[in-house]
Amino acid sequence: MTDIVVVLTTAPNDGTGEALARQLVEERLAACVSLHAEMISIYRWKGRLEREPERQLVIKTSRDRVAALEARLKALHAYDVPEFLVLPVEGASEAYRAWVVEETRA
Repeated sequence: MTDIVVVLTTAPNDGTGEALARQLVEERLAACVSLHAEMISIYRWKGRLEREPERQLVIKTSRDRVAALEARLKALHAYDVPEFLVLPVEGASEAYRAWVVEETRA
């Protein structure tokens, strides 16, 4: 295990994902956020089956910034319950690990 993690979230496909990514990197809560192309999400919300276009955001950050990232994401996000999945990184090159840690230093 390393001291970096990958966090997954989604955003509406209306430009908010890019704005959110930029904000997280500017605030040093993420070293990098990758935005995937539009996808369709199908889910149940408040008893109804929903179908919405979204974009997946892949957030690379340090483990010690996860709580601050989660709080900020909740404050900025358009969704009532944004996806927030933290995936451990079992290995990374030393150079990449050091870069993520440096770029997310508070």
